[in-house]
Amino acid sequence: MKSLLARKPVADIVAAANSPGRRVTKVLGPVSIAAMGVGAIIGAGIFVLTGTVAALNAGPAIVLSFLLAAIACALVGLCYAELSSFLPVAGSTYTYTYATLGELAAWVIGWDLIMEYAMGSAAVAVGWSGYFNSLLGMLGVTLPPQLVAATGQAVVLADGTKTTAIANLPAAAVVLLITALLVGGTRESARLNNIMVVVKLTIVVAFIGLGAFYVDSANWQPFIPANTGEYGSFGMTGILRGASIVFFAYIGFDAVSNCAQEAKRPQRDMPIGILGSLGVSTVLYVLVAGVLTGLVPYAQLNVPDPVAKGVRVMGLEWFSLFIEAGALIGLTTVILVLLYGQSRIFATIASDGLLPPVVGRLHPRLRTPWISQISIGLVVAAVSAVAPIDMLDELVGVGTLFAFILVCAAVIYLRVIDPRAHRPFRVPKVPWVPLAGILSCLGLMSGLAPTAWLRLLVWLAIGLVVYFTYSRYHSRLMTGR
Repeated sequence: MKSLLARKPVADIVAAANSPGRRVTKVLGPVSIAAMGVGAIIGAGIFVLTGTVAALNAGPAIVLSFLLAAIACALVGLCYAELSSFLPVAGSTYTYTYATLGELAAWVIGWDLIMEYAMGSAAVAVGWSGYFNSLLGMLGVTLPPQLVAATGQAVVLADGTKTTAIANLPAAAVVLLITALLVGGTRESARLNNIMVVVKLTIVVAFIGLGAFYVDSANWQPFIPANTGEYGSFGMTGILRGASIVFFAYIGFDAVSNCAQEAKRPQRDMPIGILGSLGVSTVLYVLVAGVLTGLVPYAQLNVPDPVAKGVRVMGLEWFSLFIEAGALIGLTTVILVLLYGQSRIFATIASDGLLPPVVGRLHPRLRTPWISQISIGLVVAAVSAVAPIDMLDELVGVGTLFAFILVCAAVIYLRVIDPRAHRPFRVPKVPWVPLAGILSCLGLMSGLAPTAWLRLLVWLAIGLVVYFTYSRYHSRLMTGR
């Protein structure tokens, strides 16, 4: 039991991260870090989930769902800002937990993060494939339906006959392309991400500005539709269920914490990047949700491309092409940041001996964790080719909320055991703010379907088998190697 609860000292974590064999190039400033956060956050929430949640769960009150999710994220974001400046290393929640709750807890959360980022990347890749296929259709190009849907999913061919899909090849292809880009270098990936974020935000702001002139306020009535008698189907429970679902839209700001080791001045840059990206994204989400439900009656928004549908209602067919392109760019940046974050966590776990050392090896010239990046890219590409998006969304939501709870707990614990340590950024009103973050996450978890919990438990059980058969016997903390 003592070995399972053994903590890795903060000084050792920082020293190991700066050792010659693990030192990475510090190339990211606050703008690039914030852009990576916005790039990860602004994507599936606006271009995919907004319409679904409005149509099935919250109606026009989806703006309240976004605000509830944003409050929970803001509380957790403060905790991430403190920990990422206090421990400016890669590894995110895994590293913070190792320094507070011990090795076993760190392994559990690291294993959970593997699922969160992998399933998140795969889910967004599936959404990317839908918009890509729609854009090709607008240009007069049609891909075989069997090659743009999850394996076994029912599809209809051009002649009206029904068959089952083989694999979602565009989803797998975009994951592999982004993986190749990330292997090529962090600086190059960040530059491309910055450009894509600017283009994406320009299109989103244009939609808000143009759509505001076509809003019909009658579409906002009733603002909170009456509950249908089923939990999560409109009413107050629908707002809560909607918040639990759109919470997926905010996943990404936590991935920014993995930039700490490559930040030029992490003590200043990380809080700006995390909290800045969260604030910008929340404002845009609320405005887009309000405009969209004012353009289209909420019951008609359960479509793969709800924002494009809103543009068509305005009668601006020419602008729908830009919306489709903006969605593709937006979803691309989300995939890029999630794949980037997961490879850094993967490499950090391997450097601690809990995974085979080869996984954490840096490329001798590019200084990127190329083996972990390629391994993750192949797995995510395979999952995105065969799995439907609804199953992937559930796994991401429950895994992320679980990780967020541990981050809040880590802030409280470190304040108790090391209260005098220098903290460049400090969460106000500890322990009350972290406790509020924990309660907010638990509240959102209560809105998830039971199947999401079951899948999480199965995944964690697999992780425990790996730990007790391999990781604990190769742990550098335990073996002293």
